[in-house]
Amino acid sequence: MKEVKGKCVIFSAPSGAGKTTIVNHLLKQNLGLEFSISACSRDPRGNEQDGKNYYFLGLEEFNSKIEKDEFVEWEEVYTNNFYGTLKSEMERIWKAGNVVIFDVDVIGGLNLKKKFQEDALAVFVKPPSYDELEKRLRGRSTETEDKIKQRMAKAKEELSFASKFDSILVNDDLTESCANAIDLIKDFLIK
Repeated sequence: MKEVKGKCVIFSAPSGAGKTTIVNHLLKQNLGLEFSISACSRDPRGNEQDGKNYYFLGLEEFNSKIEKDEFVEWEEVYTNNFYGTLKSEMERIWKAGNVVIFDVDVIGGLNLKKKFQEDALAVFVKPPSYDELEKRLRGRSTETEDKIKQRMAKAKEELSFASKFDSILVNDDLTESCANAIDLIKDFLIK
């Protein structure tokens, strides 16, 4: 069977920078984008649904898929907390004639860019400041103090990778950031 291959757009950022909000906006813009649903080893949170927000595999099934080479990329984001992109998910989107759009962590984004090179646009969404990022995380009221500290420590490391992306989008004003993201994607898709 012939491998189907198309383009992909990758959005990465520290938690709380606004990448998911921007990606959700882009998906409503009739740009031919389709969201790549990531797989994870954790349990669903709140109203999350399997096959809509993530493919919730559990640790054992996730490890089994790693062994079978069923992931384009995967990462242990936190101890025993894995996230990854299933090859079958990308194939599904490309077969439908759409461009894959990712909302992934920074290392996952870099791994995808390395794999797909010129067929991928990698965008790093950067908060206006480290302090603003912490304010946004606290404003969610969904994280414990320990989780916030863990996310902020990780964010410091992730911010050091911004220059490795094709483009850095500073999310200071959400409306402006969304408009800039549309322009970046349109430029990439006409190449």
